[in-house]
Amino acid sequence: MTTQRPAPVAGDRTRGVDGPSGSGGARSLLTDAVRESAGRTAALVAAGLLSAGAAIALPALLGRSLDLVLAGAAEAGPWLALCAALVVADILCDAASAHLTGTLTAVSAARIRRRALGRVLAAGPRAAERFTGGDLVTRLTANVTEAATTPATAAAAVPALVLPVGGLVALAVTDLWTAAVFVAGAPLLVLLVRAFTRETSAGVAEYQKVQGNIAARLVEALDGARTVAAAGTWERERARILAPLPELAARGRHMWHVYGRAVARGAVLLPLLETGVLAVGGLRVAAGEMSVGELLAALRYAALAAGVGAVVGQLSGLLRGRAAARRTAEAMAVPVIAYGKRGLPADGPGRLEFRAVSVVRDGRTVLGGVDLVVPGGATLALVGRSGSGKTALARLPGRLDDPDAGTVFLDGVPVAEIERDVLRREVAYAFERPALFGATVREAIAFGPCEPSMTEVTGAARAAGADAFVRRLPDGYATPLTRAPLSGGEAQRLGLARAFAHAGRLLVLDDATSSLDSVTERQVARALLYQVRPGTRLVVAHRVSSAARADLVAWLDGGRVRAVGPHAALWALPEYRAVFAAPGEAPDRVPGTAGADAVPGVARAGDGTARDGRAASSRPTEHRATPSRSAANQATPHHRPDDHGPGSDPAEGHQLTGGTA
Repeated sequence: MTTQRPAPVAGDRTRGVDGPSGSGGARSLLTDAVRESAGRTAALVAAGLLSAGAAIALPALLGRSLDLVLAGAAEAGPWLALCAALVVADILCDAASAHLTGTLTAVSAARIRRRALGRVLAAGPRAAERFTGGDLVTRLTANVTEAATTPATAAAAVPALVLPVGGLVALAVTDLWTAAVFVAGAPLLVLLVRAFTRETSAGVAEYQKVQGNIAARLVEALDGARTVAAAGTWERERARILAPLPELAARGRHMWHVYGRAVARGAVLLPLLETGVLAVGGLRVAAGEMSVGELLAALRYAALAAGVGAVVGQLSGLLRGRAAARRTAEAMAVPVIAYGKRGLPADGPGRLEFRAVSVVRDGRTVLGGVDLVVPGGATLALVGRSGSGKTALARLPGRLDDPDAGTVFLDGVPVAEIERDVLRREVAYAFERPALFGATVREAIAFGPCEPSMTEVTGAARAAGADAFVRRLPDGYATPLTRAPLSGGEAQRLGLARAFAHAGRLLVLDDATSSLDSVTERQVARALLYQVRPGTRLVVAHRVSSAARADLVAWLDGGRVRAVGPHAALWALPEYRAVFAAPGEAPDRVPGTAGADAVPGVARAGDGTARDGRAASSRPTEHRATPSRSAANQATPHHRPDDHGPGSDPAEGHQLTGGTA
């Protein structure tokens, strides 16, 4: 039996089989950014090195020029001109570096953000489940922007390191005694930089984490803006959002204190080193062993060699960028769905099979060993209490999630092996709270793997009961979504229309009619039969009426299929009726109750009845749903139109029948 690749357990935020994670992921992300902008990076390094070369050569030339001027030599003019040329070259190199830094950062940000956003969207709902919305937005915006500065900062760090090293070498060439004085104090500089690096790394990571926490709270508040306004709790909500602000301030102050201590220590250490160089050089000038120009050059080289401020600044930027890149890499570590290369049979009816399917999330078994078969053309309602696994099961055919064990088949092909475009074209979804994308109402309905025609869009809208209210909008289907205030039911109907416009051989309705009134719900049910492309329907049902209209019902309890059968037959079971009862309400008080607990035509898990009527073995029962489209025009209504109990619905014009498990 084929087994699908297990999906990672939700909550593991540091590792993914298809993406980078942790510090290794950050290195990979930054290395790729440098490689993709190798030309600009090399140009920035070259400009920085030229500037550093000019800065290192200038003290020697100035010293030589000073000696010539003091000696009254005629050749002092060309040396002064050469000094001026170096100054101009240094200015031009700095200007080029500034331009290249800006363009390199912008290009890197665009590439990293495009790559990160692509991976997050390709991961589907998994990324949104592992990170809160605000935290994810922070990682893909502010953190990406900061990470994108790393290539330019790294390129600038090369000349920043060349300057002190070159300055020390030039100081030794100018005078060994002054160089020896400087080297004696160099270990203190090394300790200063090391302490700064260690303290800054931890502080930056915590600061960015708190930023993400504030952003997450803000997004939650914006999503619930109507609730906050209705409750009149905006001040309390503002306090909740900004509650981490003291921690953010503390983290920020800590980083500034670390930076300030490094600068203060450098401000004390560097003048001491320069003073030592000046003292030794002055003594050597007095002894006639150094010229005034050489002393000037020695002082300048000592300042370059002690350029810890520039090194600390570049190092701080690298640490911030690396911490930001690590957070971005964690978001990119969510596994991307790996699609296969297989197609589907051209004449496949949409037969859906779940074979030994299990899903485990956060250590909890959401689905356990589910075996279920839905023949092509059947409508199967998934019924159960909250947390029974209905939505988890409905997510699997379209690979909004993958099982940890077992296999899902569509027309005999494991869905994990189906090519992406084929799967997206043949499996459509409608959700309880649809997210509408596109500039206009028409684009919102047309949004999907293919572009339906205007005729198909309007037909889908009519099937979903949306055409009438859409045409009443200021510009009809061309009305911008921002100018189309929609009720919950209207938004849900547009979501249904989008699903109908892209309906394939399998249509999954995840409580997609919960906001519709009874009349509209019956119209949508009729449209599914006669106006939408025929195929298999998988319906997550919370209403009795939705279950009653299905060919068959799969009753889930605790992540397992407890029974499968027609709603009319299952209705005789008190436990089944209790699924639809309000808390504290007796099952017998639910409208449409029937008697008898032993019901023919119903397969119950563990009741010893197999689908052929013989005694079942210990092997898990395979549940099958049987379509009843042939009975569509054989309605024998025996309930009032407003009766939500079992049996046929006169408004639908078809009888609800079905086979057994």
